[in-house]
Amino acid sequence: MPMWCCRRGPPHKHRQPPRPGDLARVHRAGPDGARGRPHRDASLTLSPSLPKAEWQVAEAKALVHTLDNWSVVETMVVPTKTPDRKLIFGKGTLEHLTERIRGSPEITAVFLNVERMGTPTKKELEAAWGVQVFDRFTVVLHIFRCNARTKEARLQVALAELPLLRSSLRNDTASLDGRAGGSRYIMGSGESFVQVQQRLFKEKEMKIRKALERLRKKRHLLGTQRRRREFPVISVVGYTNCGKTTLVKALTGDAAIQPRDQLFATLDVTAHAGLLPCHMTVIYVDTIGFLSQLPHGLIESFSATLQDVAHSDLIVHVRDVSHPETELQKASVLSTLRGLRLPARLLDSVVEVHNKADRVPGYSPAEPHALAVSALLGQGLEELKARLEDAVLRATGRRVLTLRVRLAGPQLSWLHREATVQDVEVFPEAGAADVKVIMSSSAYGKFRKLFPG
Repeated sequence: MPMWCCRRGPPHKHRQPPRPGDLARVHRAGPDGARGRPHRDASLTLSPSLPKAEWQVAEAKALVHTLDNWSVVETMVVPTKTPDRKLIFGKGTLEHLTERIRGSPEITAVFLNVERMGTPTKKELEAAWGVQVFDRFTVVLHIFRCNARTKEARLQVALAELPLLRSSLRNDTASLDGRAGGSRYIMGSGESFVQVQQRLFKEKEMKIRKALERLRKKRHLLGTQRRRREFPVISVVGYTNCGKTTLVKALTGDAAIQPRDQLFATLDVTAHAGLLPCHMTVIYVDTIGFLSQLPHGLIESFSATLQDVAHSDLIVHVRDVSHPETELQKASVLSTLRGLRLPARLLDSVVEVHNKADRVPGYSPAEPHALAVSALLGQGLEELKARLEDAVLRATGRRVLTLRVRLAGPQLSWLHREATVQDVEVFPEAGAADVKVIMSSSAYGKFRKLFPG
């Protein structure tokens, strides 16, 4: 599916494609290239002719609308060849598209909804159409760049765009060499221009990877400390814009969480404490949203972030059941989870939550163990919390015990600190109390070791 993106500017003058780091600035340039005079960009999107084309068109439009100052003015579904071939369209299709784009002054860019275009293909189309042409990788990468809030997310975006920069370098250099007839050397260095740039890219990649590794070690340490305190961890996953963050906010009551109705609003793994009905504290981990046909380079860059899911006790899969292609979205999420090589116990115990059920009158899940909720309206949350409590107790091996403790000793305060105390029945004449608790086997072992007899 091609999608056409339009910006008010001279339609027939060829504009050089922006470097990845300059994408946002170039998009916001005025008709004469001047900065600072914002206007609304528009887009025409092109998509390959595949099954479920309507869904692909809707998702492609949603990607464009996520970008500030962009809008979609027209979409077309056309047949395409393999995206990495130089001639991605047949001759007749290319002529039709060229006539349409060249004859429309309002069209200033085209979004071709394929995972990646080869650089020769991109240059060929931009030369033919006189406008910038973007593929799925470039658009999603720019969205990621705009939404990256933490240092780790920004580093992961920088790592993901390095292959794009290398590809541009190779093609630009090949073009220069073709015109000049040989390689250029930096005076006195013994290295050609290409070798210098490749070395700099390699050094930059090593620097980014080292910085990411330091951050991951720090996160691993924090996770180890969290596990030592034995807080159960529930990872909340789902297709992008399915309502994960809204559900986490509803389950925790954390007013600081501000969900946004757009794709990839969450790029960072965030943790939020909440209480189950038994008063046990759990940690809800909100993860990056999934997307079908997510470019492979982006999956690799963000896979380390998703590895946090592997260390959780339970996975909650949130689905937007109001979406017309909710089943395809489910398949995409499950495929990504399997690709992370998660433990079988996690994959077998996934709790499926059907969110936005309020948008489907009379909705009832077809799956026997799924729960219908509306995170925004608070519907079905109590039943969900009860289900999560049961699943967490099974996953973590926690037990409900009643222990007799002395009132004068430190046992009661220790239980309040290290376990979940549900009830205390005091016997003043005996100087003791029966304490109903939820605790893990390891915590119970510590209790017996500290307070024998």
